[in-house]
Amino acid sequence: MHTVVERELDMELVLSPERSIPVPARLSYRSDDPYAVHFTFHVGSELSVNWTFARELLVEGILRPCGHGDVRVRPVKAGRRGVILIALSSPGGDALLEASAAEVSDWLELTLRAVPEGSEGERLGIEDGLVELFRRPCQG
Repeated sequence: MHTVVERELDMELVLSPERSIPVPARLSYRSDDPYAVHFTFHVGSELSVNWTFARELLVEGILRPCGHGDVRVRPVKAGRRGVILIALSSPGGDALLEASAAEVSDWLELTLRAVPEGSEGERLGIEDGLVELFRRPCQG
């Protein structure tokens, strides 16, 4: 049985230091894809943008700046509240999104309860598949 951990979250698309616009998002985690987190950004009535990246990157990004290339995450203070900034880059453009660090952390905690860090490989069934593969007699 697979576990799914989802959360709807209001994020902000940062357009400039003075201006941002709300972007509803869905954060998803599936135990059958244990290394990844999935973000779906609802940018229009029927249009959504999907991003998938390593859960480990988000876990580390809550604590300190990390990532390079297409996805970078870093914690910052916005007044009295903690936020995380997620910078996404693609051939189609770049986006800087802001989310509540507490809300993302709470969701990440649920994913870590579903599949603890370090146990992801057990969820993939690779060892069982290899045992079965080597158990079969060679056909030749």
